[in-house]
Amino acid sequence: MYCKKALGSNEVVEEFPVGRRLAFDAEKGRLWVVCRRCERWNLTPLEERWEAVETCEKLFRGTRVRVSSENIGLAKHPEGLELVRIGKPLRPEFAAWRYGDQFGRRRTRSIVLGTAVGAAGLGGMLLGGALVGLGGISLGSVVYQLIEHWRNLAPSVYFRPQDGRLRWMNGPRVRSARLLPADDESGFSVEAKARGVTSGEERFEGEDGVRALSAILPGVNAGGGSRTTVQDAVSRIALAGRPDRFVKRLAHGRPSPYSPAGVQMSTLTKPTRLALEMALHEEQERRALEGELWMLERAWREAEEIAAISDNLLVRKNAEDFIREHRNERGREGGPAEGDAEPPKAEGRG
Repeated sequence: MYCKKALGSNEVVEEFPVGRRLAFDAEKGRLWVVCRRCERWNLTPLEERWEAVETCEKLFRGTRVRVSSENIGLAKHPEGLELVRIGKPLRPEFAAWRYGDQFGRRRTRSIVLGTAVGAAGLGGMLLGGALVGLGGISLGSVVYQLIEHWRNLAPSVYFRPQDGRLRWMNGPRVRSARLLPADDESGFSVEAKARGVTSGEERFEGEDGVRALSAILPGVNAGGGSRTTVQDAVSRIALAGRPDRFVKRLAHGRPSPYSPAGVQMSTLTKPTRLALEMALHEEQERRALEGELWMLERAWREAEEIAAISDNLLVRKNAEDFIREHRNERGREGGPAEGDAEPPKAEGRG
């Protein structure tokens, strides 16, 4: 029942600094250390679980990179600890916090860049004003136009489809890219004028469509968004139910009954563009970790059966009442209660 290999240690869960992957079920009060070599789930002693389980739940909620299936959630802490959460998936509010900083930094960077461009143009105009009186051309106008010309025509997006040939796009081409419906698993394709092979339009489908859209969206959303805009974007994904469903609905939608399906990037509102980037990113994470989640769920079901037997053998008959009372008391007070009763001690089986 227990792995005899070294389980490693962590400095994240102070109450239980053992293991590099911890699995926990807050509802049933169970905590396992998962061996990273043999993947066996090792049930921890009953009296050592409560504080550690609560800490694991808080860490899981505060971790940015995480995915969930119907019964299993997987999160990776920045310091390397992996957390496996047993139970229903958490509500998607964490996305607003996860993406708020990311899009906020882009917004700040865009404002700073715009201010710098404006200052350069203003400086040129002040200098150019002195030359105008001497029959010169307005230098400020020339400087500003050159900067804007460079920003629009310089390549800003790069991606490499499965044919191995690099594609690149500038600002106008990025904004003119279209999201179109497709019959494959992704449910969408991308039509864009990307240089590298031809200057004409190309249609990218399947994995190539995902790569193209993953490169295009950060360019479209270079201006980022405020927290209010990010929250609006999160709400749009929540209304769709799942990230992949949001992307498919957008690709298959029609602006009017007489127009073809699909949308052009430049016509999307800012919250919709941000939501599209969020949804695509989360769908890529889900696909990457889907296989691991399936294996985790199978291992959890086996470990849960063993844990139920183990708990019933090692504690008194009133253990379930203690667990229920302990959980309810912590839920009422919002955390560990002072003067908690000691858990029932294990009875000897000799």
